[in-house]
Amino acid sequence: MSGDEKEWIYMIRFGIPGGGPISRSQWLLFDELSEKYTVDPEGSSSLRLTTRQNIQFHWIKKQNLIPIIKTLAEAGRNSLNGCGDNMRNVLGCPLSDHSDLFNARRWAQRTGEYFQLPLDPFIEIFAVDPHRVDKPAASFAYGPNLLNRKFKIAFSAIHKNPLTGQLVPDNCVEVLTNDVGVVPIVENHVVKKFQIYIGGGQGERNGKPSLACLAQPLGIVAEDQLLKVLDGIVHVHQAYGDRQNRVWARLKFVVKKMGIAWYRDQVTAKVGFSLEPPDSTLDIGDRHLHHGWHQQPDNGLFTFGAFVETGRITDAGPNGRLKTMVREMVNTYPVDLMITPNQDLLFTNIPPTDKESFETDLRHYGYGFRNSKPYSRLRVLSGACVGRDTCRLTYTDSERFEPFLIDELEAMGWGDLAESVGVTGCERQCFRPATKSIGLVGSGFERYQFVLFGDETARVQGTPLIASNGEELYLRSVPREKVAQVIDVLLKFYKRTAQPGEGLGAFHRRIGADAIIGHLKENPLTAQLMDKPFNTDCMIV
Repeated sequence: MSGDEKEWIYMIRFGIPGGGPISRSQWLLFDELSEKYTVDPEGSSSLRLTTRQNIQFHWIKKQNLIPIIKTLAEAGRNSLNGCGDNMRNVLGCPLSDHSDLFNARRWAQRTGEYFQLPLDPFIEIFAVDPHRVDKPAASFAYGPNLLNRKFKIAFSAIHKNPLTGQLVPDNCVEVLTNDVGVVPIVENHVVKKFQIYIGGGQGERNGKPSLACLAQPLGIVAEDQLLKVLDGIVHVHQAYGDRQNRVWARLKFVVKKMGIAWYRDQVTAKVGFSLEPPDSTLDIGDRHLHHGWHQQPDNGLFTFGAFVETGRITDAGPNGRLKTMVREMVNTYPVDLMITPNQDLLFTNIPPTDKESFETDLRHYGYGFRNSKPYSRLRVLSGACVGRDTCRLTYTDSERFEPFLIDELEAMGWGDLAESVGVTGCERQCFRPATKSIGLVGSGFERYQFVLFGDETARVQGTPLIASNGEELYLRSVPREKVAQVIDVLLKFYKRTAQPGEGLGAFHRRIGADAIIGHLKENPLTAQLMDKPFNTDCMIV
């Protein structure tokens, strides 16, 4: 390289509606291309699973963009809708793909295909063979200006307990954190209706009036009306969303400004029929992670859910040879793969007779251990976005910090805790930390803002630690080396004071911000961090 010439490095994101299924041949192609093109500065290659059930390639050099995108598009996996002002990858519970009650994954794929960007420019730019790409039968009319901002849809699921027959709602997709959430309704053991929620979103902007919030119920629709209503919801946002100020362009701000009743009226006018009133008692379920063994109701085969710390599939590091493991497992067993909304991987269609050998083979590659220690409960419930050095928006480490933070908390004795820690490198909050027991949001290089009051079930929107006067914001910029210490103080306070059976988030909500602030001020380990609170003038809360 000569003179001032710069070597550009890119990320490529491949959307996989509902997380899969990814066939053996497709995974091997992902694996082969990543081996060739994703070598990081330490000399390691990897694939990155995300909370939107995508696969990301990192450390891609500019000249390698077209070979990767063209090759995978011709194998049935394209990078359209990965970024930009359009419908992002549609979430759907991957475990539901073998359900005999409701297949959320299939609905995610159908919706993703409908809202896919036009293929012709993509085919031309990346020299894709048009005969090897399927075009959807019907598509959303984007128009020349696309959408106001990115738009996210998710489908939650409902399962039947094989032992009791009890129906178990499953919110693995964290449905209320999306612009639109779709929740199935069971009537007479059949799903024929859905409750739709709108206006969720976790991203905020430092120094700008913004908010993270959960979606609100819009109404109930029949299955044969669902796609038309989704089209109507997106069209209304396309017409009324703010195109002048990108900070205010997301659907949640239209709902906040105009109200849910106004939005329902606009959708009704667009689709030509009324939605049924929402059911305020409908249970969306807890956040299920799908780790371990699950029998597939439709065929009696098994799924194994493998925890992938921070979603990084690599042979480098202390978590075993995960990249080689996945490659060898798909070569050895007749499996397809699915990506979960929590950055983990499901191996599906495992015969019952192979369960023991499958687990033995996983352990052969070091799966289930970090630095030779079994994964703790706290670790498998926690996670992080990519952060530095592979995201241009982030301020600080998240993926590179979170495993070491859990190491520290385990050393303090918290490994068995059934709570979650979510870490993101900036206020876009890609790992959705504010719906975890403790959220950490990058606020500067090696500095983090604490977000509390959420909990492990992902049912509750967490918030920063703000005094009841509404003016003082605490734990806004905690140095990296102090984060574990603050968490330790919070957890000891919780263990000493909580009511029987009370989770950490419920405890924080019960005692309130002022009690937490008071305790942190009194504790000598955290008192100095509480000396100078920030103001909240630029926040909507």
